[in-house]
Amino acid sequence: MDICFTNTIVPNMLRGFLLNGKSISLTSCFTQFYIYFLVGTSQFLLLAVMSYDRYVAICHPLRYTAIMHRRVYLQLIAGVWLGSFFCILAPTTLIMRLPFCFDVMDHFFCDVGPLLRNSCTDTTAIQMLAFATSSVLLFSFLVTFVSYSNIVIAILKIKTVEVRGKAFSTCSSHAIMVTLIFGSCIFMYSSPKTGQTFDLDKFAAVINTVVVPLINPFIYTLRNQNVKEILKDRMFLCGKKL
Repeated sequence: MDICFTNTIVPNMLRGFLLNGKSISLTSCFTQFYIYFLVGTSQFLLLAVMSYDRYVAICHPLRYTAIMHRRVYLQLIAGVWLGSFFCILAPTTLIMRLPFCFDVMDHFFCDVGPLLRNSCTDTTAIQMLAFATSSVLLFSFLVTFVSYSNIVIAILKIKTVEVRGKAFSTCSSHAIMVTLIFGSCIFMYSSPKTGQTFDLDKFAAVINTVVVPLINPFIYTLRNQNVKEILKDRMFLCGKKL
């Protein structure tokens, strides 16, 4: 998901910086728009699935293998992609049928807001539909919040400090990603818009499309013991050379 998400946005954005502005065909713009929201919505749903997986692992460890088995994994992944596809199908179809009067977009990728602002017709109904479909973001956040609330309660009941630390460590990477992704996207797509907030939307979009995929591998791999040992050895060698 991170690879698809990054390659959909970042190469065109860098090209625009290098060429001091970039042109994009309407077909390419719609393709970028569709892939961005397809992968983005799938990512929200996957974060909710991951939070539920951690809830079962920590709160019901003895029943984990019975609840989370291969068939359930396949069903959840299929639900993530199918749910994302059907969620964005109607808004995407309606936006693709709009007439556009302006050919300049004040953004670094084809987002829903700039596309609707460039349309010649009244887009209030589509805006309401897009806002309604963004409820999947709130649903994913609710599942994640409930899962982590139960996780925190269960961890605080653990008396051994070492075991409690390991339990928190298990969820730390995922919790950081949830905070960054949900925080930026709720600000972008689930709040009323005014003209003054558009620059802030672009800032949040940079966090969502560039910063999070960039630091995601580092946050997850730094929990790996082998990675930690390699980094310590490299830092030790660098210190000796200096």
